[in-house]
Amino acid sequence: MDMDSLAAQFYSGSSPQLPASSLACYPPSLLPFVARSSSLQTAGLVRPSSASSGAMAALSLRLGFVAPPYPRTSSGRFAPSCRAVASGGGGGPPRPITVAGDPPTVVSAPGRRIVAIGDAHGDLSQTRAALVLAGVLSAESDGHVWTGGRTVLVQVGDILDRGEDEIAILSLLSSLSVQAKSQGGAVFQVNGNHETMNVEGDFRYVYPGGFDECIRFLEYLDECDENWDDAFLNWVNVTERRKKEYRASRRSWNFVKNQKGFAARSSLFKRGGPLACELARHPVVLKINDWIFCHGGLLPHHVEYGIERMNIEVSTWMKSSGEDSDHETDIPFIATRGYDSVVWSRMYSQDSAERTRRALLLSSIIAEETLKSVGAKGMVVGHTPQIRGVNCKCDGKVWCIDVGMSYGVLYSRPEVLEIVNDRPRVLKKRRDSYDEMEVLDYL
Repeated sequence: MDMDSLAAQFYSGSSPQLPASSLACYPPSLLPFVARSSSLQTAGLVRPSSASSGAMAALSLRLGFVAPPYPRTSSGRFAPSCRAVASGGGGGPPRPITVAGDPPTVVSAPGRRIVAIGDAHGDLSQTRAALVLAGVLSAESDGHVWTGGRTVLVQVGDILDRGEDEIAILSLLSSLSVQAKSQGGAVFQVNGNHETMNVEGDFRYVYPGGFDECIRFLEYLDECDENWDDAFLNWVNVTERRKKEYRASRRSWNFVKNQKGFAARSSLFKRGGPLACELARHPVVLKINDWIFCHGGLLPHHVEYGIERMNIEVSTWMKSSGEDSDHETDIPFIATRGYDSVVWSRMYSQDSAERTRRALLLSSIIAEETLKSVGAKGMVVGHTPQIRGVNCKCDGKVWCIDVGMSYGVLYSRPEVLEIVNDRPRVLKKRRDSYDEMEVLDYL
């Protein structure tokens, strides 16, 4: 069967039959959902749709979803009239944000503006730029003040690796979380594959500067008399000064410092270690209002297994040292291991040009069924750098927000996904204009 015939059957509401041979490229865990008895309908994944709804989705993508940010004042903050709308204000006090689960699994944030940023990978400067763009961080370089009011901020994982300010970013988000709560807002993080790798002791993608930061942070923690909360929350405010002092006193990367850095990182991120316990506060899948946030992608077998169950298992695994047999627990495979796990899946975020049309159609069907099963309207994922910037896939059901902004990845311009009244749009700065001579310099 050719792709046009398959699509025609799908949009007409009939049950397209899929040859078993075409399913070889899909994970075994998905086969019951995409082709049971060689039929999509038997799996319960095909829902009658219409060509007009597909056309409207395409038109919305072209015309309605990408727009410049709300107007700002000269200080970089939202203009007053827009801030009220963006932060869920106006018309009396809003209902409070409620959180279910530990770590958080379901969040009700009535009337709130939601902003989501992608993979940070240890680049504090780019992370700050993304937060300023989102309107939740003061533009002043020496201040880390929450300016988002009642906004809800979500970071979708991969703060660790490929950069030298990983702990500083964790510190910044924790500090903003404290400030946001006092204003009726909230900050949430979702763990990605690089968080789980570091807790496992897999340091393959750690930059030398990342090991150095662990050394500096432990020295600072010692100066704070082991007061973890004070040291951790304030680290982002002292990290630049400490980095300069450290580099002035230790100019070379030698074997002794290498070993010290490895030992420092291991003590912080090992299971039951202080930073592993910080990561354990965060889920791998989070539902806020009608939106799902995760790093790789939520699939039907994850939902069947249980979202809250996965979050608890990953958190417990991170917090338990494994040295006490009473707390021994294996790594939660379905969430953290394998190409179809929550933190590793690229089912939705892979470049469309690298996939067949049949694969794209099936991804869209799987996304629709997954969202329907959890009562959500859309999904936001990171994990796979998007060369063309933040975009939506799967007929507008899945938004991919990893733009590779870290200098350790693509060093691209930060972009932010904003959701107001269930309407998503992309916030990004306008491209700089170059004159002809400047362009020639790059040829």
